[in-house]
Amino acid sequence: MVTEEPTKLLYKRVLLKISGEALMGQREFGLDPATINRVAEEVKQVHALGVECCLVIGGGNIFRGLAGASQGMQRASADYVGMLATVMNALAMQNSLEQIGVDTRVQSAISMQSICEPYIRRRAIRHLEKRRVVIFAAGTGNPFFTTDTAAALRASEMGCEALLKGTKVDGVYSADPKLHPEATHFTHMTHHDVLSRDLKVMDAAAISLARENKIPVIVFSIHKPGNFARVMLGEGKHTIIADAPPRAVNA
Repeated sequence: MVTEEPTKLLYKRVLLKISGEALMGQREFGLDPATINRVAEEVKQVHALGVECCLVIGGGNIFRGLAGASQGMQRASADYVGMLATVMNALAMQNSLEQIGVDTRVQSAISMQSICEPYIRRRAIRHLEKRRVVIFAAGTGNPFFTTDTAAALRASEMGCEALLKGTKVDGVYSADPKLHPEATHFTHMTHHDVLSRDLKVMDAAAISLARENKIPVIVFSIHKPGNFARVMLGEGKHTIIADAPPRAVNA
């Protein structure tokens, strides 16, 4: 009798960081329902593999704190407006996930209990254990911190085995591949490599926090259908930022 070889997952619990701009589709502003639904399907595929998933979504498709500050807003106020934009994106993603049968909870670092839960670490871990997708909104709850840093912080608090950065490109390159077609694609780098080369993968605070907690950062294209699931199996084109190569959790 021939038995099918079990799927070899590289990670059992992960956090996916998506920029707000990734949800715009072809629009110049706001949310594109078709794009949100497609990303939700990506998350559902990985969830169906048995991976415990949590998400952090940026708010740049609605409002960027730095942009507001550059136009005269007080920086802290601009960052708070940006945090509220991430809550809007989180609620939209929750709606799309639940419409396709994925139980989801939104937890906000800024209390707004009429529409979502406050962030409580132990409750969030329990949601993951109960096979719910948890979306962390409002960044860290503090101005002057990016959602990249919030993603690294929540990944550390949740005990995630990897932090995935879903972007427009399929990994880290030596230069912008759209402007420089000859740019080199890196399959593996260390956290120190990213910091020393000043590569704009995530902000330095996020990379440093991931490094300190020994969390690999995986950069891949969220726009290629099925890519999130492929990365969980060590397939597809992506870049792993880690001090050691991953090992399958059920090998």
